[in-house]
Amino acid sequence: MTSTPSTTTDDLVTESAQAADDPAAEPLRQARGLAHRWALIRQTAEAGMSTAEYAVGTVAACAFAAVLYRVVTGGSIVTGLTDLVERALATLS
Repeated sequence: MTSTPSTTTDDLVTESAQAADDPAAEPLRQARGLAHRWALIRQTAEAGMSTAEYAVGTVAACAFAAVLYRVVTGGSIVTGLTDLVERALATLS
């Protein structure tokens, strides 16, 4: 079995320091920075919702709001709330 040499962080730092003055190395530095940020993102736990989950959650919230609106604006709810307020006001006077 043969082992292949791997690049260490020290190698990358040395190469980065050598390429710091080279304007042609700018895309390489940007790519390394992007790769580093992407690696950090992959290491962190996933929190929150993705775009698809936001879409489903938004549709569900809108559907719930529509049902709630229909229930609250229905005749029996309005009548019940009106009677409740009238009884409360009658108690106070």
